Amino acid sequence: MSLRIWIWLVSLSVLWGGSFFFAKVAVAELRPLTVVFGRVALAAFALNLSLWLTGQSLFRRETPWATFMIMGLLNNLIPFGLIFWGQTQIASGLASILNATTPLFTLVVAHLATRDEKMNAAKPAALLIGFAGVTVLVGPDLLFGDLLGSMGQLACLGAAFSYALAGVYGRRFQAMAVSPLQAASGQVTASTLLILPIMLIVDRPWLLPAVPGATTWAALAGLALLSTALAYVLYFRILAVAGATNLLLVTFLIPVTAILLGALILGEQLQLRHFAGMILIGLALAAIDGRMARFRRLAE
Repeated sequence: MSLRIWIWLVSLSVLWGGSFFFAKVAVAELRPLTVVFGRVALAAFALNLSLWLTGQSLFRRETPWATFMIMGLLNNLIPFGLIFWGQTQIASGLASILNATTPLFTLVVAHLATRDEKMNAAKPAALLIGFAGVTVLVGPDLLFGDLLGSMGQLACLGAAFSYALAGVYGRRFQAMAVSPLQAASGQVTASTLLILPIMLIVDRPWLLPAVPGATTWAALAGLALLSTALAYVLYFRILAVAGATNLLLVTFLIPVTAILLGALILGEQLQLRHFAGMILIGLALAAIDGRMARFRRLAE
């Protein structure tokens, strides 16, 4: 990859890694579903404005709203809700490590649901290593009775599984001739319509004990405009230029940003087993990616 693409890739990892930091700040004063609504609604406004400025629009007769609704449910509403609730119980850095299991779940979902993305002989070993890392992360809390901490971690794993379903389902956009910007705009617009009544019923934000401060609103804006709208545009640009395999590298980098922001700004501390689990998950991702094996063959 060229230096320009590497810069894009690192920038995307910072934007997505920063989402865990922004969310942790926002859920301190706002309820999780309210944060989900704020994230997708602001992102929908920004992306639809981008469409309008380029002479495009979602509001046409042929717009595949049913597909956007399903994609929004799997790629936004469910995972955002689970992660934001999970972050009320666990550190943002730990949430980002658990989110890095998404490619592991994607491997399983793609094997079961597609004909052209079956696992080869090497992939089951990668899965075993990855889920060993998950066991290191979650196991002690399950064994020693930290119920809320365990539920927070399991919620983040549920989000990773939902992202995997979305990744496989989203393959249909290419066959439907939906542009990347339209796909991004469509799913967050659909997510906004889906989450609004749920948020009003469950969170009832008008009953908050106090009006959130400027820091919370700034975090919500960063989450929506930087970590969602801008990140999606950058994501689809990298996907088009560098391909899905190179894009997988961002999964390695996201926890670095999240852990650094959590430690330096929020004062979070992770335990040694959290880093051990992250290493195991990283090894599994490297095996799935295949890059290390190619380097080894070149060296020989």
